[in-house]
Amino acid sequence: MKKLLSLVLIILLFAGCSDENRLLRDALKAAGENRVELETVLNHYKTIENDPQKLAAAKYLIANMPAHYSYRDTAAINSYYRKALDILGKGETPDWEQDTICKISEREFWWLTQDVVSDVKIIKADYLIHSIDHAFNQWRTKPWVCHFSYEEFRDWLLPYKVVDCQSLDNWREILSAYYSDSLNTIPSTDVDRNTIYGAIEIVRNEIHTKQSDIGLRVIWEKPSGIPLKSAETWVRMTYGNCMDYVTMGTAVFRSLGLPAAVDYAPLWGRNSDGHSWYVFPSDRGRIETTINALIMPAGQQFYAYERIPKVFRKSYSINKRIYDYSRKAQYVYPFDLCIQDVTDQYNLTSDIDVDVFKRVKLVDKYVYIAMFSAVEENQWAILDFGEFKRGKAHFHNMGRNMMYIALGYNGTALVPISSPFILEDNGDIRYIRFDDSTFKSVRLKRKYYESYNVVDMRRRLLGGKIQCSDMADFKNDSTLYTIETTDIPDKIRIDGAGCYRYWRYMSPDGSWGSVAEVAFFDENGEKMTGRGIANAEAGEDAIERAYDDNWLTNFEINQENGNWVGMDFGSPKHVSSVRIIPRSDDNDIHPGQEYELCYLNSRSKWRSLGSKVAVDNYLEFDSVPNNALLWLINHTGGVDERPFFYNEDGAIEWW
Repeated sequence: MKKLLSLVLIILLFAGCSDENRLLRDALKAAGENRVELETVLNHYKTIENDPQKLAAAKYLIANMPAHYSYRDTAAINSYYRKALDILGKGETPDWEQDTICKISEREFWWLTQDVVSDVKIIKADYLIHSIDHAFNQWRTKPWVCHFSYEEFRDWLLPYKVVDCQSLDNWREILSAYYSDSLNTIPSTDVDRNTIYGAIEIVRNEIHTKQSDIGLRVIWEKPSGIPLKSAETWVRMTYGNCMDYVTMGTAVFRSLGLPAAVDYAPLWGRNSDGHSWYVFPSDRGRIETTINALIMPAGQQFYAYERIPKVFRKSYSINKRIYDYSRKAQYVYPFDLCIQDVTDQYNLTSDIDVDVFKRVKLVDKYVYIAMFSAVEENQWAILDFGEFKRGKAHFHNMGRNMMYIALGYNGTALVPISSPFILEDNGDIRYIRFDDSTFKSVRLKRKYYESYNVVDMRRRLLGGKIQCSDMADFKNDSTLYTIETTDIPDKIRIDGAGCYRYWRYMSPDGSWGSVAEVAFFDENGEKMTGRGIANAEAGEDAIERAYDDNWLTNFEINQENGNWVGMDFGSPKHVSSVRIIPRSDDNDIHPGQEYELCYLNSRSKWRSLGSKVAVDNYLEFDSVPNNALLWLINHTGGVDERPFFYNEDGAIEWW
């Protein structure tokens, strides 16, 4: 990404103001030998067609074109796409197709992503003229967009590509031909068909149906390898992450003259993942969102429970604020030059002034606002930049109810320049101030906040029973323990029990049998083995999931009541303790795994309080500084980790 940004900045070196004519002149200069192609487009709309609107559109596209790029080796990327087309839709599973295509890209085409070129240097006149004419024809003829102003048309429909490194192919024709069946079969007099929302929903449903026919699989993890960005591969795509799918969907919509764009959150407010989705302007003048790629109907309520620090909209226009920053900053973070900040369309936001440490020495005026991310090298993920003004760090349009930190460049590296702080719901700032004068002991049960689903699954254990019997049907069962609290020990002691052949966990009614793991232990604490058993409605695979030592797989039956899972030991055995693990995200303290507790010191640097291997379902640490931001790291496995601190009431606040 940094190499791509450097390339764009070199091309834009002379573009010193926002005037489009100046940007146009600089783009033509940057085109080099390809300038003749761009001038051919301008001359076409000046003399041959003489259409002032199309001429304005051509100038706009060319003026902003230096910030958009493609693979330099067209033959190589087309060869890669041909190999992908030989695989897509023809494998046993989408996973196999993804793995196979990724291996091909990494083995044969790994160098492609390192060799990109600005579109001003390679785009051809015929291609750009054809794309402009196609977009204008849709604007002027389609019932759902003919009321758009020129500016709305320019922003939502005109661009000759949806995403950088997209093939400069006939994507409008290819996609509109493949996904127009539903629109073509609905009478032109249909009221819904002639609205933006109605038409988009008709097309979205067709995309979903046709993708399902070839094995739709939205893979939320970021796939490795070169992404698929040609019209033909989009038509056949059977795997991808959320960005892949919404980009493809946006291209389909635009190919049919339907206005759409891609919005994305770099990070959610309380985890290290982001998300992307498509948006469109409805006939009511509102921006409508979708919550889950192309699977769900458009316009449904958007993740009302999520905290969102920043939302950006992918645009074709160069963002002057970001461009000016990239020219002037001593340290240039690779922000996308063509995005709009639309956070205030999703969230309550504030412009904030942040207190910084005394005697901070920065080499320029730019500062950065970041959130915790366990997957980042320095644990802080940059969201946006601001300016250092009058001794404070100023940032614009920040989502509330979030924890942030300010960073600055000291000439060598980005370093924290503030304490972490909470931007409250009401817009106030609450700093997390480190105190190294007093200490306390802490007892930790988790390394990540509890979602509603985790809490609900834990409650499903309430009323569950540990029972034993000398009969396989448990007709003469004895209840030895009843779960009455969600705070159960790692090993539930069974006192006064005799020897029995059959032991089980009997789930309470209404719980669907939900449990992640069951284990039985002898008097020496050794795990006992036997044959897994369960009620008749449970299959062998469900029973196996209760004993596979994987806390992310679950025993669960498709009936609310009467479910149980247990073990036949073959002969009477004495059980001393039982482990019952609820369905969860596996972020509870896991016995046998290694953890390290860190705290953020007075200069916002992480320092270790030591490592421990858990022997129970909790950990205890001494000499923990009061009011410190803490972070519990699992060195054995898992990436879901969030910082936390103890508030004035002694309760943990997760951020």
